[in-house]
Amino acid sequence: MLFRPLTDLSRPSRRSLLKGGAALTGALIVGAATGFGARRAGAAADAPEFDPPARPDAFIRIDADDTVTVLIKHLDMGQGIATGLTTIVAEELDADWEQMRFAFAPADHRLYNNLSFGPVQGTGASTGIPNSWMQLRKAGAAARAMLIGAAAQEWGVAPGDVIVTKGRIRHPGSGRETGFGAFAAAAAARAIPADPILKTRADFVHVGKHRPRLDGAAKARGEAVYSLDIRRPGQLTAMVAHPPRFGARLAGFDDTSARAVPGVVDVVAIPTGVAVVARDTWSAMKGREALQVRWDESRAETRSSDDLRAEFHALGLEPGRRAAFRGDANAGMRNAVRIIEAAYDFPYLAHAAMEPLNGVVERKADGGYAAWGAFQMQTLDQAVIARIMGVTADRVTLNTLFAGGSFGRRGATTSDWIAEAAHILKATGERAPIHLVWTREDDMRAGYYRPMVHHRVLVGLGADNLPRSWVQRIVGKPILAGSPFEAMDFSGIEHQMVEGADDPIYALDDFRLEVHNTREQVPVLWWRSVGHTHTAQVTETMMDELAAIAGADPVAYRLYFLGQSPRDATVLRLAADRSGWGGEMPMGDGIRRGRGVAVHRSFGSHVAMVAEVAVEGDDVRVERIVAAVDCGIVINPDNVRAQVEGAIGFALSSVLRNAVSLDEGRVVEGNFDTFQPTRFSEMPRVEVHLVASDAPPTGMGEPGVPPLAPAICNAVHAATGLRIRALPIDLSRARGA
Repeated sequence: MLFRPLTDLSRPSRRSLLKGGAALTGALIVGAATGFGARRAGAAADAPEFDPPARPDAFIRIDADDTVTVLIKHLDMGQGIATGLTTIVAEELDADWEQMRFAFAPADHRLYNNLSFGPVQGTGASTGIPNSWMQLRKAGAAARAMLIGAAAQEWGVAPGDVIVTKGRIRHPGSGRETGFGAFAAAAAARAIPADPILKTRADFVHVGKHRPRLDGAAKARGEAVYSLDIRRPGQLTAMVAHPPRFGARLAGFDDTSARAVPGVVDVVAIPTGVAVVARDTWSAMKGREALQVRWDESRAETRSSDDLRAEFHALGLEPGRRAAFRGDANAGMRNAVRIIEAAYDFPYLAHAAMEPLNGVVERKADGGYAAWGAFQMQTLDQAVIARIMGVTADRVTLNTLFAGGSFGRRGATTSDWIAEAAHILKATGERAPIHLVWTREDDMRAGYYRPMVHHRVLVGLGADNLPRSWVQRIVGKPILAGSPFEAMDFSGIEHQMVEGADDPIYALDDFRLEVHNTREQVPVLWWRSVGHTHTAQVTETMMDELAAIAGADPVAYRLYFLGQSPRDATVLRLAADRSGWGGEMPMGDGIRRGRGVAVHRSFGSHVAMVAEVAVEGDDVRVERIVAAVDCGIVINPDNVRAQVEGAIGFALSSVLRNAVSLDEGRVVEGNFDTFQPTRFSEMPRVEVHLVASDAPPTGMGEPGVPPLAPAICNAVHAATGLRIRALPIDLSRARGA
C-alpha cells in the first residue's frame, strides 16, 4: 500500500531498519517561534545550526518486502516535500524509485527538529529541503553502508566487493543477489557510521531527475487522508462563535435556542469564544447561528483600514528605529542633486487556503491525548495541547496529515485552531473526541493576516542620475507582537518585517533602513514569502523608476548594480533572454501591452521574472510570465517548476484585486466571492528556466512570490506610463496619484 494507517506509523516495527524515536518529554522550548523567516539578518537559509548526524534509524524503515519508507518530519501542504525528501534518501540508498514510500514522522523535536530553526520540529521559511539535505543524505548513505556490512558478513566477503544498485544488494564475484528486506534486521543491529561516504553529483540517478510525486495517485483517487476525513469512535463536531471585532471579549451568552437545534449536545465557553458541540457539522453550524452572544468591545479594534493607513502614513514621515545601514545616507542625501520620494501601501491579506482549518483531539485510554491534523509546527502544537490538558508534552501524540494548503496559516504562534479543539475537549469533560471545524468565513474574519505595511523611500541622485543615497522606512505590525514569543525580540527589529530590504542585492554605498512598529489589534502572521511580499515590490519598482530617470534599459540598469551579486545577475540575464526582452509588443484595438522585469533573492534562492501584460481601460490582464530560478542543486525539476507556477497562481489575485479591509474594526471580506483566488481563465502562460548549480539546495516554496508583483507593475508602467505604488493594482487610483 502507498499509504499505511497512521496508527501503524507512530513507531516502526522491530523488524525494520528504523527503530523509531523517543517521545518528546519536555514542554515547549522557547525557540519554537523562531521559524518562518525569523532568522538573524544575513543568515543563509540553507545553513543548519550544526552538522546533522547520520540517523537512518530515525528516518528510514525497510520492510521484508523490500519497500523503503521514509519518515517525513515536515508538513506536506501541497508543496511536494514528502516526495523531495524521499528522493534524497533514495539517492544515497541506491534504491529503486518503485520501492519508495513515505509516512509522516511522529512529533519528536529531538529526532525531527528543523535544523534551521533550532530544537523545534516545524515547517516554514522554505527550509524543508535545505535543512534536510545533508541530514537525509547521511542517513541514506549510512543505511546503505549498514546493509552492505550485513550482507558482507552473511556472505563471508569483503564489504568493498558488495555493490548496491536499484534496490538490490549484489556480490558480483559469487553471483549472490538479494533485496534490502533480507538484511534489514541484521543491518539495524550494526553500528551507525559516523561519517558515511556520500555520492558525488556525477553519480546521482534520482536527484535532478523527474520522479513522479508519491502522493499524486492517492490524491487523484481521493485516498489521501486529511483531517476532515478523520472519524474517531463517538466523535463530536464543534464550531466556535468568535468576536466580530479583534480584541473583544465574551460578556455572556444565551444558548437556549442553540441547544434546541437537533443534533446539538453541548454549548461551552472557551477563551476565544463560545463553542457549539454537535453530532455533525451541519447541526453545529445551525446551533451556532441560533446562539445569542454578548461581546465586551470596550477594548476592541474599531478603526477602519483607511484610519490605520493614515496613521501609518504619518509615522512614515518621522525617523524610525534603525534596522540596517551602509555608509552615510544623510551625507549622501545632502550631496544629492535630485531627490526622488515615493510612498507604497500594502493591505492585509488572508491566507485563504482551500482546506478550512480543522482538527481532532481525544483522550486516550492511558490518560494521554491524541490529535489529528495538518500540524505545521509540531513542537509548538504538541506543547500547546499538553499545557491546556495539564500533561507533559510526551503524553500528547500528534498524527500529522496532509494539508490542503497553508501558506503559513497553520503555523500560528498560538496554535489557535488545535488549541480551540483542546479547550473544547476539556470544557466538555473529555467524554468524546472533538473535531473542531472552521468555516471559510471564520478564518477570513477571525484568523490571521499578512500585515498591512507602508513604505516611504527617498533616493538621492547624483549629477549622472545614478543613486547616491537610499533611505527607506517601513511601517507595520511585527508578526510576533502580542504573541507569547514577543519577548524573544531584544532588538525591536523583527527580521520578517525587513527581510529583503535590510540586505539589498544592489550595490548602494549610502543606505539606511528604518522601522516603525505598530500595535493595532489585528492579528498578523507570516504569509507566503513573509516580508519579501512587500520589500521586493518597493525595491524593484523603484529600481525601474530610477532606470527610467537615467534613460537606461531596466535590465541593463539592474546589471550595473549587481556586480557583487552574480547569481542574481545570472537569473536576470536568463529571464530577459528567454522572454525576448527588448522586442516589440503587439498593440491595437484599444489594448496596450507592456513588458516588465524584477529580480529578488529570498530564502537563499534567486528568482527573476519578466511579465507581459495587456491593459484595456482599467483592466489588467497578465498574459505571460517568464521566470529564471537558481535554487542550488535541484532535487526534482518538475516540482521546482510547479512551485513557481503555484506561487504565481497564488499571488496573482493579490496583485490584481485582493485585500482584507476593515470597517470600524470588522473584516469586510468573508469568502471567495469577496476575496477571489486566481481563476484558471486568468492564469498566464508560465515558463520556468532553471540554472544548473553545484551549490547546496535552497528553498522554493516561497521565492516564486516576491518578483511577481513588481514585474507585473513594471509591465503596467511600460504599457500605460502609470507608476503603481499600492497593491492591489488600481489604475484609476494610480491616475489620481
